[in-house]
Amino acid sequence: MQNTVRRIRHTVPAALAALALTTALTTAAAPASATTQAETAATAGRPGDIVSAQPSRFMPNPLVPTDTRAWKILYRSTTATGAPTTVSGTVLVPRDGRTGQRPLVTYAVGTVGLADDCAPSGGFPTGTASEGSLIWQALLRGWAVAVTDYEGLGTPGTHTYTVGRAEGQAMLDAARAAERLPGTGLNAGTPVGIMGYSQGGQASAWAAEIHGSYAPDLNVRGTATGGVPADLLKVADYNNGGVGAGLILASAVGHDAAYPALDLAQYLNDRGRALVNVVRTQCVAIDAIAGLFQRIDQVTTSNPLDRPDWQSALRADALGTRGPDAPVYLYHGVVDELIPYAVGQRLRSDWCARGVDVQWQSMPLGHITGAIAGSPFAMEWLADRFAGHPTAGNC
Repeated sequence: MQNTVRRIRHTVPAALAALALTTALTTAAAPASATTQAETAATAGRPGDIVSAQPSRFMPNPLVPTDTRAWKILYRSTTATGAPTTVSGTVLVPRDGRTGQRPLVTYAVGTVGLADDCAPSGGFPTGTASEGSLIWQALLRGWAVAVTDYEGLGTPGTHTYTVGRAEGQAMLDAARAAERLPGTGLNAGTPVGIMGYSQGGQASAWAAEIHGSYAPDLNVRGTATGGVPADLLKVADYNNGGVGAGLILASAVGHDAAYPALDLAQYLNDRGRALVNVVRTQCVAIDAIAGLFQRIDQVTTSNPLDRPDWQSALRADALGTRGPDAPVYLYHGVVDELIPYAVGQRLRSDWCARGVDVQWQSMPLGHITGAIAGSPFAMEWLADRFAGHPTAGNC
């Protein structure tokens, strides 16, 4: 453990600087490199089947090339209501001369926004994806990585932001797609880790909970998940009128996309309609500024969260009602300004009560700092799972 801490002391400052730079550039995400799209399975129908794949490239930061094989993919997945859909993403494999089996991490990024230009796959070729430096840590370990863009982000339709089942299924299907993609060296027996923070924490926690029922074919060894918005109603109340107020409206737009009968438009006033237009067309930095300190009653004629149908939709996203079937590393910042620390604690308690092997790690940090400083520890935990070492749950 001491050696791990020493490695992390060297890694975190560089990651902090890199992530700060890439976050500043996220809103100017560039298009993917011009390549010829190769159709590999245009009529594929199973979740995880490849629809198309094209060579891409990966840079963790601008002007920092890596020796990584990359593919921009379209793959089959499933919506929250069980309908088939197509999702985009990226598969990354380091060119490190490794032969034989290598682990695969299916990785979900935190909030980037709802506009198609915000999709991680669009930023990887130019080093402008906000979590590129964190994903690079996994590649440096020799792991392959599959990164979902989520439903409706970079593909037709509106991104179903914070709709947990859709996110979790997209993550699991990204791993399936990576295993089925020719040239990766991956296969159905590949050891799989699930990882994400913030929105990615919700997605990865959902993927962990539904793995056994939705994708039991994946050889999942463990899930590292942090800053998890496990109870969206509590998260909305916490952010109402605060620095994360714009994310409440983004979540409402995402749920309206997943469940059109919710009819968000009927609740919005003129200010709300203007903000929704910003949320739909911009990336997270602009969304956050536009929604800063807005209260729900300032953008609506009546609060949709008071309605039974909206409450039911958001409660359907709640985590902790099922137990993951593989060990979990769960981390959360004590002074998280966006996701209440108590929400993370409750998820830990709920999973522990269901007999899940949980290693809980609290950090004296906020939301963004928790993502950066917590990532190396989370990856070290996943490395132990891939190596078959015993867990150290602390329920």
